[in-house]
Amino acid sequence: MEGRDWPKCMKCGKGQLIPLSDYGRDGASIMFKAWVCSDQECGYNLRIDNGEISLGRTIGQSFK
Repeated sequence: MEGRDWPKCMKCGKGQLIPLSDYGRDGASIMFKAWVCSDQECGYNLRIDNGEISLGRTIGQSFK
């Protein structure tokens, strides 16, 4: 995904929103499930869970 112009973060204005992918319950790939700001100090993120959009949840490491 290098070489793409990702959207600028509207919260901090410094970073870019970078898409993240995941796998669904049945193992199917889910493209662009979440977007996070590339500026680590900002931490802005949004994600889709079961059709609902969550904004600004605390980012942490998954232990799954």
